[in-house]
Amino acid sequence: MTIADIRPLIEETAAAARKRAKETPRIGVVLGSGLGAFADTLDDLVKVPYAELPHLPASKVVGHAGNLCFGRVRGVPVVCMQGRVHLYEGHSVAHVVHGARTMARLGVSTVLITNAAGGVEPSWSAGDLMLMTDHLNLTSHNPLMGPNDDTLGPRFPDMTRAYDPAVADALRAVAKEANLPLREGVYAGLLGPTYETPAEVRMLRTLGAQAVGMSTVLETIALRHMGVRVGGLSCITNLAAGITQATLNHAEVEDTAKKKRGDLVTLLTGWIEKAGALS
Repeated sequence: MTIADIRPLIEETAAAARKRAKETPRIGVVLGSGLGAFADTLDDLVKVPYAELPHLPASKVVGHAGNLCFGRVRGVPVVCMQGRVHLYEGHSVAHVVHGARTMARLGVSTVLITNAAGGVEPSWSAGDLMLMTDHLNLTSHNPLMGPNDDTLGPRFPDMTRAYDPAVADALRAVAKEANLPLREGVYAGLLGPTYETPAEVRMLRTLGAQAVGMSTVLETIALRHMGVRVGGLSCITNLAAGITQATLNHAEVEDTAKKKRGDLVTLLTGWIEKAGALS
C-alpha cells in the first residue's frame, strides 16, 4: 500500500473517531511501551479501543493497551494513542503510522511522541528521560515511499527541524520548573525485534546516537509530512548491550517505565498546557 492509497482509509478512521470524541483535540500524544498509564489521567476521558475503529491495527506487545483516548489536560483538548504497532510485528509501514496520521486528520497541530529506549551513552542510567533533538532512521523503511498524495503533504518534506524547537523548549521549561533532570540526544530507530548487539551499539555511538529503539522515527516522518509539529521524549529503560552485562528483556523495560510514571505525568501534563498555547 502506497501513500496515494491511504488517504481514504485515514478519513474513515478519523470520521469514526470524531463520532466518539466530545470535542476536537488540539494536542496529540503517542504513548510508548509502559507509558500508557498517562492516558488514564485525562479529564473527561473517552477511551476507544483500536478494534472499534476501522483500519486502525492493535498491537500485541505487552505495554501497548491499544486505545485512542480523548480528554482534557488543564483545559486543553487532547487525544492520546495508548500504545502503537511496530514493523517487527509484521505490520506494513502504512499501518505503523496510521494512528499518527489519524491524529493529524483529527485536527491536532502538535504531537509529542514518547518511547521506551535503550541508553547508548555509558554515563547515563536506566530511568533517565531524554528530549529527542533528532533521529537516525535505520529501519530501511519510509512511510512516504510511492506516489505522493499532495493533499497530505509535499513530495519532499524538509526534515531539518523534524523535532520542533518551540515544542522542545516547552518541554525543557516544564522540566526546569519541576526540577526534573532531562537529558537531550539523538534517537536511533531500528527495525527490531532483537535488541542490538554490542557491535551495533558501538556503531550507533559512532553515528552520534544517545538512545536506540524500535519506533517513533516513521511516525515523526508521517506527521511532519502532514504539517504537524513534533516533539520526542524517550524514557531510557535500560542501558544497551555491551554497556551493561545484564541480560536485556522487555520486563525490565516495563518495570523502569512504571517507576518513572510520576515524572512522566508531571512532564506531559505541564507540556500539554504549554503546547496548547503554541497551537
